[in-house]
Amino acid sequence: MKKRKFLMTTILMLVLSMLLAACGGGNEEGSSENEKEKSSGEKPKFMSILTGGTGGTYFPLGGSFANIVSDATGIDTNAETTGASAENMQSIKDNKGEIAFTQTDIASYATEGKLMFEGNAIDNIQAIGTLYPETIQIVTTEKSGIKTVEDLKGKKVSIGAPGSGTAANAEQILEVYGMKLEDIQKQDLSFDESVNGIKDGNIDAAFVTAGTPTAAVEELSATEKVVIVPVDADKADALIEKYPYYTKDEVPSGTYKLGSAVPTVAVQAMLVVKSDLSEDVVYDVTKAIFENLDQVTHAKAEQIKPENALNGVGIDVHPGAQKYFDEKGIKAAQ
Repeated sequence: MKKRKFLMTTILMLVLSMLLAACGGGNEEGSSENEKEKSSGEKPKFMSILTGGTGGTYFPLGGSFANIVSDATGIDTNAETTGASAENMQSIKDNKGEIAFTQTDIASYATEGKLMFEGNAIDNIQAIGTLYPETIQIVTTEKSGIKTVEDLKGKKVSIGAPGSGTAANAEQILEVYGMKLEDIQKQDLSFDESVNGIKDGNIDAAFVTAGTPTAAVEELSATEKVVIVPVDADKADALIEKYPYYTKDEVPSGTYKLGSAVPTVAVQAMLVVKSDLSEDVVYDVTKAIFENLDQVTHAKAEQIKPENALNGVGIDVHPGAQKYFDEKGIKAAQ
């Protein structure tokens, strides 16, 4: 009887130990394998690149990037039109996209929980890298009579689509001129809507933060004499001192049929990704984009250079992107 009891106990212990092993019960090797899987990650079948409005620069560039990434990685990648920078950050947080265009200033606000992200910090984005200057263009026409920032007072002025980064730029530029949003008749319109509003005489001017030339403004220059309102050098200095992510810039002569270059300021356009995308996937995406820029037809591609991609990023770089830049010996400018 005792023998039988001992035998049954032994059998039960063996069965229990086998069940625990099958479930990975505390097994270090199983745990290590799980960590390895998490590190390499599963290759997604589909990815979305969140861009901006169809009249800006993000959308056509995003279309080219989507084609490049699809061809190079085998991941079906699509460019989606959006309200641009700030909306894109929230969409990444809400898992509505994997890759996004944004301004460097907006990415910083998002990760730090400042301004439009007060109490709503975005903690799941990391950078691929910066792309090109995002020029702040204050667009109007000769017939409006607007020649200076001060002339915007009391006028109907679009500051960009809700959720875009342009609104913060507009507010900060008005600020260094001693003005507030309340001093203008604020309109919240996309680039296309802004241009149509100027054409139809429904608004007087619009802030457009985008790489030049911007498609919507080029369209306007086909029928109207476009004026880009300058940002004076001393005001640009004051802006940069308070908000260091700005740089001095200009809209070149000949752009929009301008007779001479117009001084202004710029932030940087950048690409960000969901931080939980695997190192391998983000490495492949980064490599595909920066090594196939000859396939991008937009003129702005000429300004995108891998050696500048870590300059002014302002947020953490994804390990996959960092791996690519490390292989190329690329470091951020000091």
